[in-house]
Amino acid sequence: MKRFFLFAALVLAPPAAASSPGVVHARTGAALYAANCAKCHGPTGEGLKAPSLRGVGERAADFYLRTGAMPIARPGEQPEPSRVLFSQRELRQLIRFVGSLGKGPPVPKPQPAKGNLAEGMRLFTDHCAGCHQVAAEGGFVTGARVPPLEGVPAVRIAEAVRVGPYLMPMFSPRAISNAQLDSIVRYVLTTGHPDDRGGWGIGELGPVPEGMVTWFIAIVALVATCMAIGKRFGR
Repeated sequence: MKRFFLFAALVLAPPAAASSPGVVHARTGAALYAANCAKCHGPTGEGLKAPSLRGVGERAADFYLRTGAMPIARPGEQPEPSRVLFSQRELRQLIRFVGSLGKGPPVPKPQPAKGNLAEGMRLFTDHCAGCHQVAAEGGFVTGARVPPLEGVPAVRIAEAVRVGPYLMPMFSPRAISNAQLDSIVRYVLTTGHPDDRGGWGIGELGPVPEGMVTWFIAIVALVATCMAIGKRFGR
């Protein structure tokens, strides 16, 4: 019966609005799923061209949909943050529907204020900085682009750690406890507003650009000194 209603929703769903290309708008979560997700994830979330959604809960749906990473044009390509094309009402309904496809984790509620900043930096350095850089500026790894984390809300950070989007590993509560996750979230939030006391930020990329600037100033000073000595003794 559920499969029948999903098929009916897919057939009867209205066309996409001109202002929101790439998605089909509808009034219910079932219709939204049928029109925008079922082609890849299967009519009941069993997975076809894309992974199964049974048991992923609202957490994964909330992450991918609220970042605009889903839907994507071609399965297999890297989901990246983009403009969200669904309304807030549609997002709530679609996320709730995906959660109903099988028992799964809810949307997390991180509490960064309870986290330890020093511990968060240590944990981020150990688990995340290899790809995201210690300053959370993002970068490139083999087969993927690593997004910067500036401006990412606390809930999205916590979801990414638990979901493991694309090539990013998934960290269970056994690997990173909820208390440790609060510390990581607190540290990542601070990287968006770093304390540059006593120096220049220089892109917040750490000691490498700072050292390059220092060497550049030193070289200019050395050349100027050599030129001054040459003029003095060349007379």
